[in-house]
Amino acid sequence: MAFLAKSRSATVLVAVVVAASSALFAQNGGPNKLPDHAGIPDARHIIGQSIVATERSLEARDRYTYVERDQDRRLDSQGQLKSEKVDVTRMILVNGARFGQLVERNGQLPSEEERKKLDQDFEKLKHETAQDRTVRLGKEQENRSFLRDVVEGFDFRLLGEEVLGGRPTYVLQVTPHPGYHARGTYGKMFCKVEGKLWIDKSDFGWIKVEGQVTQSFSMGLFIARVQRGSRIILEQKNVGDAVWLPQRLEVRANARILFLKSLAVERIFTYSDYRPEADGPYSVSR
Repeated sequence: MAFLAKSRSATVLVAVVVAASSALFAQNGGPNKLPDHAGIPDARHIIGQSIVATERSLEARDRYTYVERDQDRRLDSQGQLKSEKVDVTRMILVNGARFGQLVERNGQLPSEEERKKLDQDFEKLKHETAQDRTVRLGKEQENRSFLRDVVEGFDFRLLGEEVLGGRPTYVLQVTPHPGYHARGTYGKMFCKVEGKLWIDKSDFGWIKVEGQVTQSFSMGLFIARVQRGSRIILEQKNVGDAVWLPQRLEVRANARILFLKSLAVERIFTYSDYRPEADGPYSVSR
């Protein structure tokens, strides 16, 4: 699924992009309208505070180990299941870098070949050169830089307030800003998605985002086009100290590869067992 994201981390970033951007889905009820008085912050203030909070959470995520379950379902043109693959991976830290240890695939332990490849990748990262580290950190920084473009790339409207998971939230509608000149890989998607965003009232963390692609766009290494109507939902949890980390990411995508082959994909990521690096037995070595 390279067309959805270049890596697991990028998948989460894409989710934030699509959601910090997303056509409103039908809701039971809806947010309570805000009373009209000057004490309520405007949408630009709320989103500005939330960008700062999200940057802080992204940095904190690099200090956590966790378990990721990746359910990849391929559907035919009638929506019937053609294939399914489920990977469970423990995401650990090696010399401060993220590394995925495959725990099981479709309920089975990794094969000998898969274990050998993991060992090779582990040793390579463990003995990372200064130059490789500089390149890696540069790519990570580039992936995060899109957050600041969110303020320029979108218009925001405060819809009201809503209690979500027992926490009071601001609910914002986010739409592409006319005339925005895209910068970078993620910025180019801004004008092709719309969104709805739930922001915690106390610490401005992003609790939930819902999104929908409104115009198809190219993505990934296989010249794939993600089609209009593709949807994404990201739900996050507070792990303490105003740090919000992904709990569930659901992507329902329609894509066309090389403009010929159509794919319908349901991909569900769930995240659990978050542990600060110092508390986990897998943070430096296996």
